[in-house]
Amino acid sequence: MAGQAADEPNGQETKLETITLGGGCFWCVEAVFQRLDGVKSVVSGYTGGKTPNPTYQTIKYGGHAEVVQVTFDPQVVSLEQVFIVFLKTHDPTSWHRQGPDVGPQYRSAIFYSSDEQKKTAEAILKKFADEKVYRKPIVTEVTKLSTFYRAEDYHQNYYNLNKNQSYCQTVVRDKVLKFERLFKEYSVTNKKREEKKKKNDPKKEKESSAGGL
Repeated sequence: MAGQAADEPNGQETKLETITLGGGCFWCVEAVFQRLDGVKSVVSGYTGGKTPNPTYQTIKYGGHAEVVQVTFDPQVVSLEQVFIVFLKTHDPTSWHRQGPDVGPQYRSAIFYSSDEQKKTAEAILKKFADEKVYRKPIVTEVTKLSTFYRAEDYHQNYYNLNKNQSYCQTVVRDKVLKFERLFKEYSVTNKKREEKKKKNDPKKEKESSAGGL
C-alpha cells in the first residue's frame, strides 16, 4: 500500500504512495487533499477498529475512525508536505473531536503502512511539538494500518457533489478556504487559475513565445 506504479506519458513509471489519515469528518479531509497538487486519488473509508465491515451508522460502536486514503506522487509532493497540510488543516490537539463532530470516530490519526511512513510521521509531530506550532499538546495517534474499509459510495467526492448542503457550506468550505490560504503554492485550484490568467494575457503569451526563440 505504501507504493504503487503509475504510467507516465513518456512510458516510464512513477511510484505512487498511499497514506491513510483521520482528521475528523472525512468529507473535510477528502476535500482538502483533492486540491493538493500531486495527489492522484482520495478515497473515504474506515479503519482502526475491530468490527469487520463497518458502516457509517456503526463505526462509533466498533472503534473505527473516519479516514481518507490519499494516493500521491512523491515526485510532486513529499510525504512530509502531505503531513504538514494534514496537521495544519484540522486541529490535531483536539481529543476525539473536530468542531461540531464529537466521538472517537473523529480522532486525529495517521495510519502508516511502512516503517518509513511511521518514521516521517513521528519526525513531523516532534518538529511541530518542538516549534510549538500549537499551544496545546498534539494528540494525533500514529498507528499501523490494519484493514481499510471503503466508505459507502455516497460519501465519495462528497463536497464536490454537495456544495449546497449546509454542512458543506460552513464546515467543509472553511477547511478548503484555509487550505487555499495556507498552501496557495500547492493548490491545484490556484495552479489552474494562474495558467488561465497567463493564457488570457496576450503580453505574457508574447513574452513566453519570444523567450523560446
